[in-house]
Amino acid sequence: MGLLNQDADLRALVRAIPDFPQPGIVFRDITTLLRDRSGLQQAIQHLHDQCHDLRPDLVAGIEARGFLFGPALAVAIGAGFVPLRKPGKLPAATHAIDYDLEYGTDRLEIHRDAIHPGARVLVIDDVIATGGTAAAAGQLVAQAGGTLVGYGFLIELLALRGRDRLPDVPVRSVLVY
Repeated sequence: MGLLNQDADLRALVRAIPDFPQPGIVFRDITTLLRDRSGLQQAIQHLHDQCHDLRPDLVAGIEARGFLFGPALAVAIGAGFVPLRKPGKLPAATHAIDYDLEYGTDRLEIHRDAIHPGARVLVIDDVIATGGTAAAAGQLVAQAGGTLVGYGFLIELLALRGRDRLPDVPVRSVLVY
C-alpha cells in the first residue's frame, strides 16, 4: 500500500473483514493502517489533536492494541505511559478488575505503583465496541488512585453504543463506523 497524502482518509487504510470472528460481524482490521507510515503518523496526530486538551499526566493503554497507540500518543502529548494488562502479565503487586464480556468475563490489571494519587489519566485503545473493556479500564484507573480525564479511540463502532457504558468524561474517536 502506498503512502497517503496529508488529506487522505484514514478510513481507506482500515480493512473490513466480513463475518469475522463470527457470521454477521464486520471486523475492522487496523494492521493495514499500521503498516502505512503516513497513515500511522496521521492516526497518532489525530489522536493527539483530539486528546491533548485533556492534559493527561499519563496515557493508559489497554492490552494489546492500546499498546500500539498509547506510547506514541504519550510522547506526542508529553505524558507517561501505563499498561493495562491481562492477568498474570505484570511482575509487581497489582490492582485488578473483573468485567463482563458478551460471552464470559475478563480481567485487567495495573501495577499498584503505576499511578500517583490524583494523576490525570487518559485511557487509549484501538476500538470501542460495546464499551465493557473501556469502562473497566476507567474503573481500574480510579481504583489505582488516578483521575480519569477521558478516553481516546482510533475507531468507534457507533451502533454498539459503547460510549453509553462509559463515565461522564470526554470520549474522542478518530474514525466512526
